[in-house]
Amino acid sequence: MKNIGIPVSVSLESSLDTNQIALKKQNDHKRTLRLSVLAVGVAVCISVVAKLLIHLIDLITNLSFYGSFSLQPSTPAQNQLGIWVVVIPVVGGLIVGLMALYGSKAIRGHGIPEAMEQILTNQSKIKPSITYLKPLSSAITIGTGGPFGAEGPIIATGGALGSTLGQLIRITPNERKILLAAGATAGMSAIFSSPLAAILLAIELLLFEFSARSFIPVALACITGAAGHHLLFEEGVVFPMATAIETPSNIALFFYSVMGFAIGLLSVAITKVVYGLEDLFEKLPIHWAWWPAIGGLAVGIVGYFSPRTLGVGYNNIIDLLSGSMSVQIVTSLCVLKFVSWAISLSSGTSGGTLAPLLTIGGANGVLMGALGMKWFPDAGISISLAALVGMSALFAGASRAFLTSIVFALETTGQSNALLPLLATCTTSYFTSFFLMENTIMTEKIARRGVTTPQAYEPDLLEKTTVEQMVTDTGMVVNSNLEIGEVRNWFKHESDMPSNYFIISDEEGDYKGIVSTSNLFNAYHDVNEKIESIVKRNNVFIQPADTLRHAVEMMAKENLDLLPVVADKKVIGILTYQHIITIYKKGIDDKEKRQAHISLQRRSLKMLLRGHQLVSVFKNKK
Repeated sequence: MKNIGIPVSVSLESSLDTNQIALKKQNDHKRTLRLSVLAVGVAVCISVVAKLLIHLIDLITNLSFYGSFSLQPSTPAQNQLGIWVVVIPVVGGLIVGLMALYGSKAIRGHGIPEAMEQILTNQSKIKPSITYLKPLSSAITIGTGGPFGAEGPIIATGGALGSTLGQLIRITPNERKILLAAGATAGMSAIFSSPLAAILLAIELLLFEFSARSFIPVALACITGAAGHHLLFEEGVVFPMATAIETPSNIALFFYSVMGFAIGLLSVAITKVVYGLEDLFEKLPIHWAWWPAIGGLAVGIVGYFSPRTLGVGYNNIIDLLSGSMSVQIVTSLCVLKFVSWAISLSSGTSGGTLAPLLTIGGANGVLMGALGMKWFPDAGISISLAALVGMSALFAGASRAFLTSIVFALETTGQSNALLPLLATCTTSYFTSFFLMENTIMTEKIARRGVTTPQAYEPDLLEKTTVEQMVTDTGMVVNSNLEIGEVRNWFKHESDMPSNYFIISDEEGDYKGIVSTSNLFNAYHDVNEKIESIVKRNNVFIQPADTLRHAVEMMAKENLDLLPVVADKKVIGILTYQHIITIYKKGIDDKEKRQAHISLQRRSLKMLLRGHQLVSVFKNKK
């Protein structure tokens, strides 16, 4: 390190300021605790909202299809309206289109892609109006026959509620993201009583990280949501199965794995069809507010021929898992449910994807399981298990929420013996989807808008590397007692400075601050003033034990391209942006460099020589 005016120690021996680090950890723990309390509060609210949403869907269903003012659970499948059933979804679509036009366009779509977009591009800020417009519009859509589940709207509503709370209080964008994810997944847990699957959904689709500060609040929110389900809904699993699933044979496992490839192809086809239909709607010569009514018309026509396709359809999933439905009904449900859902969703109405995907996947699983029983009559293939792995595999392939798909199936049915076939089928489905489709049904929409979602969760190189590992002693330290004119005389012009900043310290070597070259050569400064008088960055420094991530954050916050490294108030080195580039380059080289660390040729030669030595020793002994 170059010294001007005084000798300054540049030893790279580090000393850890344990008190400061302890205070930082304590502050982080307090913020995590505060965030956890807020997340639990959001989960309590969204559990109540989930119950109100179900009541509202039942109310609108009873009014629309049966003309009764009742909150009793109801399904449109039993309606006696005849051809007039076509009109009801159209009316629902018109209302939702007007709500989107005069309320908020953000109510359109699945819910999860929109939340992902706000997380990635807008610091997790969702309009507060979504907290009431989304559930209301979704209740109208589903209550008038829309082929969607209640989980999509409640996930979107929970995310909006968490985001709104995060905008009302002073927290960071990352903390707001955690509250958004906590609200969204607590809503899923409240509907399905699947807290672990909800936590995994947050990790795989919303948080894009796995850390204690995000995991703890989300986990507590999901547990609270599950408690809300048991309190406000019912005990037991959401999709009960009449008989327990037995451990499958190896032949059955092989069959379920092959099923996964077929369902993976189906997930790719479904995704492409949905977004292909969206493109067709974009080409219509009418305003987008009319599109949900067109989607409603398709829902009504399909519902006239197959009433089972109307509404939430959780009972369809239970019937598929029971294995009691005829092949004709299953085939009709499989094809017509997809047609109704794909057109309605593509029209921009307010709905979700999970329940329809589960229904379509389960129906395909039943059909494939029936074929498997004919081909392998002694393999022990089960229709119920085929339906279960089918619904899970379709969601895994379409969304690539791999772990969520498996755990969700286990939690909502309570069938632990299904774990291995679920793992086999979801893996092959995910494998097929990964190689044939760039984006998923969750990310295609935002990818078209230029938003890129993270594809991998890897250790942060900057988080793993400390300042002490990269610090250098090449820099410039200036005595604080020197006059501005004296320091200027060291250089003929500002461009002669070796860097944009240099460090100021007193005669004992204690750090005083940083001065920029532009400030040094400012014409308004008195050349006879001490240089310490123009120090503007008095407390900007890092310590040897700090991570490079912390250093980068400080550089960005203070708009600096170097930082002094200080230990015991002494300047011991300099960290520059070149160090950050160096560590990234090293990380890229380490990942992409191809080399064999074990040479089979050398190993064979060594074994041969050792064999000759042993033979020689044996002969000498004889």
